[in-house]
Amino acid sequence: MVEAGVGRRFAALTIDWLMCYLIANLAGFGVKTLSIMVIFFLEVSILTALQQASAGQRILKIKVVEFNSGGFLNLRRVLLRTFLICLVLPAVFTREQRGLHDWAANSVVIRG
Repeated sequence: MVEAGVGRRFAALTIDWLMCYLIANLAGFGVKTLSIMVIFFLEVSILTALQQASAGQRILKIKVVEFNSGGFLNLRRVLLRTFLICLVLPAVFTREQRGLHDWAANSVVIRG
């Protein structure tokens, strides 16, 4: 397993946020941060649970896996991870260069 770099992970997050911003505007919600955040939470949670990657992560060919086994995360861990991303915890890193949200959910973002 080769971990994805910080730049690639940030770029995927940016792509996801911009897509959710566009969806919120097209749906008539405007640029209200709460509506964008709800759409972001749903998009990232659903896609990560089903295919191990959000839309931005799929575009950049990275995925989220369980730290020990390299398999799918269970739904509870996916929801915890996404919630912590929404709280901007990805900006805090452990010594192993994993985001605090990944550490709490026992996940890791890898190339794949």
